[in-house]
Amino acid sequence: MLEHTNKQFHSELETTRSMFLQMGGLVESMVLDGIHALTRGELQLVDRVREHERQVNQFEIDIDERISQLIARHQPTAGDLRLLLSVSKMLTDMERCGDEAEKIAKVARRLHESNTSYEPVVELRHMADAVASMIRAALDAFAREDPIAAAQVVRNDKEVDKEWKASLRHIITYMIEDPRTISHSIDLIFIARALERIGDHAKNMAERVIYMVRGDDVRHTGVTNTERMARGEPPQPRGDDASENARD
Repeated sequence: MLEHTNKQFHSELETTRSMFLQMGGLVESMVLDGIHALTRGELQLVDRVREHERQVNQFEIDIDERISQLIARHQPTAGDLRLLLSVSKMLTDMERCGDEAEKIAKVARRLHESNTSYEPVVELRHMADAVASMIRAALDAFAREDPIAAAQVVRNDKEVDKEWKASLRHIITYMIEDPRTISHSIDLIFIARALERIGDHAKNMAERVIYMVRGDDVRHTGVTNTERMARGEPPQPRGDDASENARD
């Protein structure tokens, strides 16, 4: 009976992991579809994003319920419990990524339907590709239980932040040169901000992967020691690691 119960638990655990990965795949496609609707004018993609958003919301509800049931029925410990707690936290970040992608798609439709001429800044395309890659890499790190890959996602968020600042400067310059563009330039800033937030959520998920695998909470201490220990190197003194994180 015990063996059967263990097999059932791990089967349900694997199903939960698989559902989360499916949810993440939908969110990644939503981000790319939203920015394609903006830059290419493919407004049929907006409807696809909205449909995927409904699916993502349902995934969140279903996975959250499964996690609650697994904890209540099996009372998992150690690594299995960290996995379930990590997925529970990542669910919120993933769902919010989907919300931001839907916002991008809606703004893209409004811009194109208003027939205003505008110049989507190149940084927006770069940001969209970067944050979609961060989501994909975080999911891959989760699937492979790879803390080094997760740590790289955390570091990549700094590049997205740089793109966000560059796009903001570009758009503000655009408004100054032609005040008639102020209205739709504000919409572009809204999109850039949404992309920056998606990057933040992907970073949060990567940090959760590190916690899931190693039990280390790196949200305020940086990922240097995680990388060093995964390579079999001794950790830095906490003060050095904290200083490194502060500089970043």
